[in-house]
Amino acid sequence: MNKKDMIAMLNRDFTDEHAAALRYLIHAYQEGEDTPMGASLLSRSREEMWHMHWLGMIICQLGGEPNFKPAPYPYDPTNRATILQSYIEYELALIPHYNGEAEKVKDPHTKRVLQREAWESAIHAQRFQRLLGKLSKKDARSLPAADNELPEAFLERLQKECVKKYNEMLQHLRMSWTFQAKGTRGWNLMDQAMEKMKHIALFAEAVAEDGAVPRFRPGKIDRSAAIGTALQKALEDIEASRKRHLTLAKNSEFNRHAGLVMKMDLTLHQEEFQAAEIDGWLKGKK
Repeated sequence: MNKKDMIAMLNRDFTDEHAAALRYLIHAYQEGEDTPMGASLLSRSREEMWHMHWLGMIICQLGGEPNFKPAPYPYDPTNRATILQSYIEYELALIPHYNGEAEKVKDPHTKRVLQREAWESAIHAQRFQRLLGKLSKKDARSLPAADNELPEAFLERLQKECVKKYNEMLQHLRMSWTFQAKGTRGWNLMDQAMEKMKHIALFAEAVAEDGAVPRFRPGKIDRSAAIGTALQKALEDIEASRKRHLTLAKNSEFNRHAGLVMKMDLTLHQEEFQAAEIDGWLKGKK
């Protein structure tokens, strides 16, 4: 298999893993992270993010660009039982898919990654089957409850923050994979990208608990080949986010929700830290 075909194949897998990570994450927020099902779904989502990470690393090592548009995730949203059954079928289909791809590649690392994604998909299917088996008849036939108490304009503001922070995270992921050869800098960027997941949760959890589906729409990704240019873009994104969040923290509706206030305080401190780190990297760059 030539390099171009390899990148295309891995990017198709990447979009599938991205779709799975978002589906399980959204469902986890709808169930609530502090519930047994929510916690299990969140764990599966994080594992799918690792799958994305392994594929993204290889794609960029080959000189490609990750396709950040998630593939469709087919599932039956009728009730919890049909949703979980859809997850089981999705994961089971990935086992022969990844094993078949592993047979086509010669690189030992890529082959091992694809084989691992196959057996982890099998484990995911088993865990979803356990969740399904533990549901009471009432829960199996129902969907997660919703509060439906947030004002429409405020809910839309939270949705817009989901989109912006999600894209900020994707941009950071792209940078971490593209500049992985820069030693610890790539891992520092990955660390910041993972921290942004908590920032996304600040808004996405509130949206999901209110009964809406958190909005995760990938936008235009900056594809700078120079690390200085990419870091400057990242710094500008963080500073813009922090400015918006400082304003939002003063919003009267926002301050009615103690959980949001507490999470925002942490987010603002983390954003200040991230901006200072990147600014330091830029100033120290020769």
